[in-house]
Amino acid sequence: MLKDIVAVEPRENYQLYIRFEDSIEGVIDVSQIVKFTGVFAPLQDREYFAQVEVNHEVGTIQWQSGADLDPDVLYAIISNQPIPNNQLSRSA
Repeated sequence: MLKDIVAVEPRENYQLYIRFEDSIEGVIDVSQIVKFTGVFAPLQDREYFAQVEVNHEVGTIQWQSGADLDPDVLYAIISNQPIPNNQLSRSA
């Protein structure tokens, strides 16, 4: 897939609006895909969660704590397309 995220907007209840470089866009509920522990623990604070930003260098979203999310996983969820098997083996 390898589509970069170009826009992100925080929404209520741990949701994010995300737009990719190919204009695929949608809203994702982060609380359904991430446990708020470890590097993700600060995201429990809704004000902190809302400070999400796009890291244009790597094409994903991130928070100041260093927490980020894999854009391929987000793309697969938003576009309702599975991640190709060859990409899964590269990330293992």
